[in-house]
Amino acid sequence: MSGVVLYDDARARRFEPFALTRPLAELRAGALLIRERWTRALGCDAAGFAGAAQLADFDEPGVPGALTTIPRGAVLANARFSPALSIAPHEATRWVAAGRVAAVRLPRDVAVEELDGGRVPLEALVPGDGRDAPIEGVWIDEVWELIAHLHDMLAADIPILGAELRRVGRDEAIIIGPHLVLAAEGATIEPHSCFDVTDGPVLVETGATVQAFTRVVGPCFIGEHSLVTTDRISGSSIGPYTKVHGEISASVVLGYANKGHGGFVGHSYLGRWANLGAETVTSNLKNTYGNVSLWTPDGMRDTGMQFLGTLFGDHAKTGINLSLNTGTVIGAGANVVGRMPPKVVPPFAWGEAGSFETYRVDKFVDVVARVMARRSVALSERGRRQLAAAHAARWSA
Repeated sequence: MSGVVLYDDARARRFEPFALTRPLAELRAGALLIRERWTRALGCDAAGFAGAAQLADFDEPGVPGALTTIPRGAVLANARFSPALSIAPHEATRWVAAGRVAAVRLPRDVAVEELDGGRVPLEALVPGDGRDAPIEGVWIDEVWELIAHLHDMLAADIPILGAELRRVGRDEAIIIGPHLVLAAEGATIEPHSCFDVTDGPVLVETGATVQAFTRVVGPCFIGEHSLVTTDRISGSSIGPYTKVHGEISASVVLGYANKGHGGFVGHSYLGRWANLGAETVTSNLKNTYGNVSLWTPDGMRDTGMQFLGTLFGDHAKTGINLSLNTGTVIGAGANVVGRMPPKVVPPFAWGEAGSFETYRVDKFVDVVARVMARRSVALSERGRRQLAAAHAARWSA
């Protein structure tokens, strides 16, 4: 099978605070990135993505870049569909999920310009008399659904990803409940760690460390070379090279992020390289116990969710003792201090409520380079251009 190209349709390009700085397929849904879910489902490599103009120079290690032409024979897959990990690869002209076309095999070369900013539906690119095949998974129609579907996706993903991994024994850690604790080679589980697997399994990836006196509540995924320590880590998907201290619940940490101190984070999403200052706290439940509303580029929306915290864009930072309201959006590159900011902070904002300024792009990029270097990752020239393009395309609220 030829490579898969991930397509950010018009709806995906409005999934803020993430769409400004990364293609949707590079977000984590359940235990894996959406791109990784598609390559498993189709049994092939990713060949690139078709996304927004400001992502033309998107550059992260191991990630195929933006294309200008999608070659004949490639599979063009909607990045808003997250395939199940249990499916077996098979050939088709169109892959259909819940009555909607999730992917197509292109019969000709397609210039990305033809996709009209993501407004062209996949079914318009192939003849209607091809071979359809069903594909299981979850449609992500709204950005908050990355949190809404998290528990069920983790519960399904972990037994599949951990099928060949070592089962942690009750002589190694405190284990409560019937589900498994699975550890990859090179994972470290210190004595006096506690795993509550009453409601689902736990997987600890290569190089990750669960420190003593940490309670990990399943279903929970702890990515490669991440560190979780000294509190309750519950129902979350922790990406690679991340530090988590303090309570975190029902949240996604994309990767290379830092929550190194105390403070509750619940039903939230931390973008790549996000950094939360000590005692940053998110509210994830209204005092009325009603549905949480969230800012979107199309205005405030009722999410239908009773629990929803904060969405932090890539490179977002918070100061110490920052309190965040239910359904808060912190834009990419924002640096927020003070007491409680408004429920939406634009990207590259600097300061506190009532006195935000725009972070100068040259200073921002220099800080990004220093932050990345601390994790032995270099910011490439393409990466610098991409961040500058995102800064130029930034939205306001």
